[in-house]
Amino acid sequence: MGKMDMGEREKEGLKNARTGRAKVLRLIGICAIGVAINLGGDALASGLNLVLYLDTIGTVLVASLGGYLPAVLVGLVTNILKNIYDPTSIYYGFLNVLIAVGAGFAARRKWFEKWYKSLGTAVLLSLIGGGIGGLLTWFLYGFATHGISAEFAAAIGQVTNMSAFWAQLSADYTVDLADKLITVAIVFAIYKALPEKDIALFRFDGWQQKPLDEETEKKVRKTESRVMSLKTKILILLIVAPLCVAIMSTTISYILYRDSSIEENKKLARGAANLVAGVVDADKVDEYLEKGEAAEGYIATEKWLYSIREAAPDVEYVYVYKIENDGCHVVFDLDTDDLPGEEPGTVVPFDESFGPYLSDLLAGKEIEPIITNDTFGWLLTAYQPIYDENGVCRCYAAADVSMEKLIADGHTFFVKLISLFLGFFTVIIAVGMWMAEYNIVMPINSMAFMAGAFAYNSDKARIDNVKLIRELDIHTGDEIENLYHAFSQTTEESMQFVADIQERTETISKMQNGLIMVLADMVESRDKCTGDHVRKTAAYTRIIMDALKKKGYYKEQLTDKFIYDVYHSAPLHDVGKIQVPDAILNKPGRLNEEEFEEMKRHTTAGSDIIRQAIENVPESGYLNEAKNLAEFHHEKWDGSGYPHGIAGEEIPLSARIMAVADVFDALVSERSYKKPFTFEEAMNIIKEGAGSHFDPKIAEVFLDSADEVRTVAEKFGDNPVRKEEL
Repeated sequence: MGKMDMGEREKEGLKNARTGRAKVLRLIGICAIGVAINLGGDALASGLNLVLYLDTIGTVLVASLGGYLPAVLVGLVTNILKNIYDPTSIYYGFLNVLIAVGAGFAARRKWFEKWYKSLGTAVLLSLIGGGIGGLLTWFLYGFATHGISAEFAAAIGQVTNMSAFWAQLSADYTVDLADKLITVAIVFAIYKALPEKDIALFRFDGWQQKPLDEETEKKVRKTESRVMSLKTKILILLIVAPLCVAIMSTTISYILYRDSSIEENKKLARGAANLVAGVVDADKVDEYLEKGEAAEGYIATEKWLYSIREAAPDVEYVYVYKIENDGCHVVFDLDTDDLPGEEPGTVVPFDESFGPYLSDLLAGKEIEPIITNDTFGWLLTAYQPIYDENGVCRCYAAADVSMEKLIADGHTFFVKLISLFLGFFTVIIAVGMWMAEYNIVMPINSMAFMAGAFAYNSDKARIDNVKLIRELDIHTGDEIENLYHAFSQTTEESMQFVADIQERTETISKMQNGLIMVLADMVESRDKCTGDHVRKTAAYTRIIMDALKKKGYYKEQLTDKFIYDVYHSAPLHDVGKIQVPDAILNKPGRLNEEEFEEMKRHTTAGSDIIRQAIENVPESGYLNEAKNLAEFHHEKWDGSGYPHGIAGEEIPLSARIMAVADVFDALVSERSYKKPFTFEEAMNIIKEGAGSHFDPKIAEVFLDSADEVRTVAEKFGDNPVRKEEL
């Protein structure tokens, strides 16, 4: 578990830097190829007048080979270059970026490896290009009168009686679906034709660590968080911050544009009104009112007014009014396509919006252009007094500009602004998320995954896991890299500490088991009849527990720890005999009733001894089982045992196991008061005691393990094993 010194880290850094430069060069190369393919496809479609675009083939191809980041760059650069000869393309930039992200999404899920999945890719990309693109076109231009899908949209509208909006959207989506089917088919063919090693060469993944294998990468990406993942937080930050700036900037830009447009249109209306005032002869106003077109010079003047209006297309209405108390007396009122002009001499009532300005108009004063929304619609109107040779205002020349058109132009400007913003906004999010994923999220998740999967159960597992952490080789060159090196070093030192602790624990465990056996030997040495009783019974308990586990009996209780504790504490089951007098313990014949009562007390005495030990070592789980063994191993399944007379599963499992082992060993062993039973006789007695003396399941597995039991019995009978062999 050696540590990486500064020299090795510097060498590793230089190696990573060279690798990074090579990646950047490959990125530039693949992006250049993608842009060239896009522009070439666009030129081909335009040159052959195809009802297709063919300007995203390079983007989709680069996404399939290199991932979504290089594809995003290809889409953005393509759009910028197209803007040189097609200025409207700049407003569709975010669509190309979204198509790149969509193609990258498909590539990550290996959709380009199967033809039927490639069809799904085409549908996805057409939803972006045709669906969102169709909506954008509608908001920018309304129903298209020119362009790739214009004739098709008109035909759909005529055949299906769809509204203009749905006809346009259907046409745009259908054309784009055909375009993306051809695009994906070309990309699929190229992808399948390339060798796998070349595809791997084009992959631009941005790892700042040793790349993870596919299975591990999936697990790392699925790392769950208690509240919100770091990736989600970064995404929110990338969205919220630019979005707030965008909302403010676009709102301010729209307000400035609207105010500027209103000022420009005020100037336009005022200029048109001034021109009209310069054409109309003030001294003939009364004659024009009386005779109309019959008055000398009226028709000629009217023609001049028409020419003035035609010179200013944004001016919707041009007219000349004489303002009197009873209303506006029409001098000139030009016809429009939608509305014929009023005849000379007609009196037009004042609209309510004239109220604030009426006194000035009646007095022949100049007023600033006004905005009204009355009889003739939402209009910006400029009034210019027409003075006679004596300087008296005889009438007013007026020019109206439609505010609805002005606001519609403002909305179009706003949509263009949003479209431009979305293009760069999507690029910022795509690049930001790509950098965050490989520079922050994946390194942190990789460390978390390795830490969570760390195995402590053996020296080899610990060494292998430390090696895996070292092999992550995180080289972000920032605080995360510092965190990684600190994490690696701490892990190595911790594992060394764990190894030392485990070694000491094993030593203590051996010492503990040795002390248990010494204590059991001390007790056994007082009983000259028991021989290797503690060793044999321990071996029998192990056979029983293994057999129970194999059968699936008591599986919730038979944990590895339980088996360990019972096996190693089994020699203490008769520790209470240390308080039994030698005369009773080694009596050559059967015990009388009083002596037997004294002998029975070895169970509670053993329990008290071990309880006192537990008070001094409360965390020793094996002592709890030793207490159960000492106190309850003479209890019987039917409740006729001692010292408490409990029955069935009230008796601890360890004691029920020891009951079989203890009785069997007593049967086959020679005692001062009896000859040993044969193996078969002893097994029959165990069988007969099942359900009365013994737990029937334990008796069953003991009988089924007869061969293993015989081996232990014969081994200790003929050649007792040493303590360390247990």
